[in-house]
Amino acid sequence: MRIDIITLFPELLQSPFEVSILKRAITSGIAEVHFHDLRMYSKHKQRQIDDYPFGGGAGMVMMIEPIDLCIQTLKKERKYDAIIYLTPDGKRLKQNQANHFSTLENIIMLCGHYKGVDQRVRDHLITHELSIGDFVLSGGELAAAVLCDCIIRLIPGVLGDESSALTDSFQDGLLAPPIYTRPAEYKGWEVPEILTSGNTPKVNEWRDEKSLERTKKLRPDLLK
Repeated sequence: MRIDIITLFPELLQSPFEVSILKRAITSGIAEVHFHDLRMYSKHKQRQIDDYPFGGGAGMVMMIEPIDLCIQTLKKERKYDAIIYLTPDGKRLKQNQANHFSTLENIIMLCGHYKGVDQRVRDHLITHELSIGDFVLSGGELAAAVLCDCIIRLIPGVLGDESSALTDSFQDGLLAPPIYTRPAEYKGWEVPEILTSGNTPKVNEWRDEKSLERTKKLRPDLLK
């Protein structure tokens, strides 16, 4: 998989990809992530990429021309399966979408800034608009890093145990059950006996029950 991220601040994105699972995926060649400084596609002498909104109002708007030039330059090199704009008013990211994106070959991510992008970018250049939550960040870089992590970890070969991702919360529409490890007793706090019984069918039944119980308590909206 190749992911190209269009951003005003490439330096904001570097560190998440230099450690842990994302680094391993990139080092092994399973995933490629490339950053593109949008200012390099500005035709203005001062590398301007934003301007005042038509009709007045507070804030600045990212101009369409440098975004279009960057996207068209990338599209000349390869075919893209998705061009994603990270924006607070986009569709809320869910696990099933991450599952879908993890099967794609080439993705572009556009990081918003200021008051957002010229609407014509959204109307004509973007295939998906995504939000990671009902809140506003200073820019789309952190959201892009979150989306990359969410997608890349699902690609076969990235995790040591590929079945691990399949038991994560939200994969089956429920929260994951409680988990425990050694020691079985600590300060009088004991692990549920069923988990040390060696009875796999009963353990799986317990996990299913606890998963449903936790979802009802913490995220009842998922059951709707």
